[in-house]
Amino acid sequence: MRFVLFAGTTRTAEIEGLSAAGADPDVMVHTPSADAEILEYGELVRAPVVPVSPTGCPTPAVVTRAVRELADFETTVVDAGLAEPTAAPTVTVGARPGEDIREDDPVATAPGAFAAAREFGRRVPDDEVFVAETIPGGTTTALGVLTALGEERGVSSSLPDNPLDQKREVVAEALDASGLAPGDAAGDPRLAVRQVGDPVLASAAGFAVGAARSGTAVTLAGGTQMTAVAALARHAGLDAPLSQATTKFLADDESADLRGGMADFDLELTVTDPEFDGESHPAMARFVAGEAKEGVGMGGALALAERAGIEMSRVREEIQVVYDELVSEGGDSEGGDGPR
Repeated sequence: MRFVLFAGTTRTAEIEGLSAAGADPDVMVHTPSADAEILEYGELVRAPVVPVSPTGCPTPAVVTRAVRELADFETTVVDAGLAEPTAAPTVTVGARPGEDIREDDPVATAPGAFAAAREFGRRVPDDEVFVAETIPGGTTTALGVLTALGEERGVSSSLPDNPLDQKREVVAEALDASGLAPGDAAGDPRLAVRQVGDPVLASAAGFAVGAARSGTAVTLAGGTQMTAVAALARHAGLDAPLSQATTKFLADDESADLRGGMADFDLELTVTDPEFDGESHPAMARFVAGEAKEGVGMGGALALAERAGIEMSRVREEIQVVYDELVSEGGDSEGGDGPR
């Protein structure tokens, strides 16, 4: 089994009001690079700050790294449009950082990244892969892709109160800029992700298609961004089985319409509860308050812990260890995990 993290950026994240962090974009842009390092090393190497929201909610990478410490699974990071360098070793698929989706042709490298990632997925030697993402702004671009495909539905948010109306306004502006109407990209996933998506969606969807068609078991580890990946894969003609693993926090978000996506895109759903209720440690308490909910494959990692028979009490203990070491060794903690 291999855990594959697609890390990238979109300038859509800079739109005021979409982010749980309200952070300076110069800081937020480092979040995917930092997440990759936390997953790989459990500490920052090159990224300047630990991604933590103003209220103290850490990046979900802390949870995923904690499970990796206990379950010891293999990982691969794909550079799916990073705007800042990372010290984590990466696979390159030719993706460039995405522009604001309200601009013309914001993800020009999407078709090439989709094709290169599809070939990578086809050749991956593992029997099973978990596909994860880290990209601030990703739930808004996911909504854009779903709308362009004609799969209009809600998406989640890293905010306790989801600014879904604002996201829909951004997507409407993006569609106007692209000349597309809702549903115009049905059956053409590369057009959808190029015009109103982001480079992570393009790369992750291509990889999922290639891996699934080669007989590899594919689990989409995450929330509504992974639902958008499933939609892209199905519109690319993939009829092989796909699974999705997410957290209780995401599954309980009524604005996300997660279960509707399960039916529409023929996904087998696993929901995991890490039992953070009653925990006062900042690495867990803010998730219960409705922040973050998902990201960096957190739900998939927790599902792997359950599969391995690791008790959630051990996971919670390890989360505290990872978080405390990051904060003590990583210096500044600012910026936030960005909007998803």
